[in-house]
Amino acid sequence: MTSVAVVTGASSGIGAATARRLAAEGFHVLAAARRTDRLSALVAEIEAAGGTATAVACDVTSDESVAGLAEAAARAPGPVTLLVNNAGGARGLDPVESGSVGDWQWMYDVNVLGTLRVTQALLPALEASGAGTIVIVSSTAGFTVYEGGGGYTAAKHAQTAVAGTLRLELCGRPVRVIEIDPGMVKTDEFGLVRFGGDAEKAAAVYAGVAEPLVAEDVADCVAWCATRPQHVNVDRLVVRPLAQAAQHKVHRAG
Repeated sequence: MTSVAVVTGASSGIGAATARRLAAEGFHVLAAARRTDRLSALVAEIEAAGGTATAVACDVTSDESVAGLAEAAARAPGPVTLLVNNAGGARGLDPVESGSVGDWQWMYDVNVLGTLRVTQALLPALEASGAGTIVIVSSTAGFTVYEGGGGYTAAKHAQTAVAGTLRLELCGRPVRVIEIDPGMVKTDEFGLVRFGGDAEKAAAVYAGVAEPLVAEDVADCVAWCATRPQHVNVDRLVVRPLAQAAQHKVHRAG
């Protein structure tokens, strides 16, 4: 039977690229996100390329919506063997002393509680498959802090803690837990969301960086980890562009 992969945040960026790549690897992809128009276009693209996918409307901040995702997974044309917890994001670049509580709450709900909700909902199916894999797409912000990033780094540190704890708790059961931590990735929307739609501020993050990572680079990492033999668990994969030696060390032309 065809294995099923569930990808959250699949309407754009890393999520959409991951859905395309996993479909190319032979998975039937449940592409989950809030924007169903984008999901429909993504599914059409995947099918035109010879893959199979299903669009599932899902808001990871809603218990009811995530329950609907689990129901869709139960109707999928095969066992659910892979969950990619990709939904997430950042808002603001304010110092802690003036940071927006609302922004912090949103980041925690989407990145951390979203991962919790979806993992809890799909874990029974992953375990029942006998060969489940949970991929958590976090960030280098999950282990390094930086000025102005208090809310985002706090959320990503928490997401990293969830991944590590879950791996311990599932030891002895047939489910792997893999954490992927990208550094600087240039996508269409991450910076725009962070800066409230300010395209100039979003572009400034990548100014002078010749080749930041792109969504397909991270999707390649997800696919590689997920297609290793089941006894191989890649605990944590950190991936950055060559130009970024560390969170605070980026080579910029000029």
